[in-house]
Amino acid sequence: MSSPIRCAWCGDDPLYVAYHDREWGVPLHDDRALFEFLILEGAQAGLSWLTILKKRDNYRRAFDDFDIERIARYGARDTARLLADAGIVRNRLKIAAAIANAQAALAVRESHGSLDAFFWRYVDGAPLINAWRELGELPARTTLSDVMSKDLKKLGFKFVGSTICYAFMQAVGMVNDHTVSCFRYAELGGEKILQRGKLD
Repeated sequence: MSSPIRCAWCGDDPLYVAYHDREWGVPLHDDRALFEFLILEGAQAGLSWLTILKKRDNYRRAFDDFDIERIARYGARDTARLLADAGIVRNRLKIAAAIANAQAALAVRESHGSLDAFFWRYVDGAPLINAWRELGELPARTTLSDVMSKDLKKLGFKFVGSTICYAFMQAVGMVNDHTVSCFRYAELGGEKILQRGKLD
């Protein structure tokens, strides 16, 4: 039995393939999970996503399973602990950003009810379904991610440049950026576009 066609970026690493098949582009509405991806996307800056995936369990352990309230209370002792943890990216700015982002996330939840409500309003509550034929067509950033980045920075978030914001949007399913030949494209809403013949 032949393997299904996948997006070219996931290659053949089992961890990467599993992430592609089960997580990437699946709409997320859980605040803890959304916060996790925001922190991991920021940690990935300058590194490969596969590197972060391999450290993901370590991140969950080191950051109290991405409990926003607990991370927001981290102090100097926690920072020192994290800087000494070889299981994560030991970058002082990225660690400080994770703590600042937890504090900013609490403020967002206070003003918007949840991170879910805050982030998904950028796409009016429903995933944007793109129709890319080739990997090279995928944008690194968009006008929408520019707006999100600007908003987040005003709210005190760190490591939230437009490219990081767009990667976040892709990861949490705010956009479906699987290429049209990938089996996950249709499963995540792309079948509607394929049926309408918009690719002809």
